[in-house]
Amino acid sequence: MLQQLEITLRPYSRGFHLITNEVLSQVNLTGIDTGLIHVFIKHTSASITINENADPTVRTDFESHFNASVPENAPYYQHTYEGPDDMPAHLKASTLGCSVTIPITNGQLNLGTWQGIYLGEHRDHGGSRKLVITIYS
Repeated sequence: MLQQLEITLRPYSRGFHLITNEVLSQVNLTGIDTGLIHVFIKHTSASITINENADPTVRTDFESHFNASVPENAPYYQHTYEGPDDMPAHLKASTLGCSVTIPITNGQLNLGTWQGIYLGEHRDHGGSRKLVITIYS
């Protein structure tokens, strides 16, 4: 069986945000013994990844690391007309990716103890973000 829906995340500030519960509140995994959930973000300046869900300083460190690795106003950027945060946002989104696939076991995401779904919001004012959720069961 295949299910698909599109959800809209509220606007988040620039940085990395744990969105596991927000995604789970929009889907029904009840009755799925074995399956997969695929989460795809429909944007080129935000990303989806999986990482630490317990200590919020990990998300702060992610933001600091990517800002140092992919700086604003690099002299070689040509795509600059949407603001100094735009081209770095595209590079960060491509580096981290636009989707994750997670196993479903006994009606729950089969994540590790300390894993959660992150939204990487790489723009200063990115606005709401759309996710396509596909469930294979």
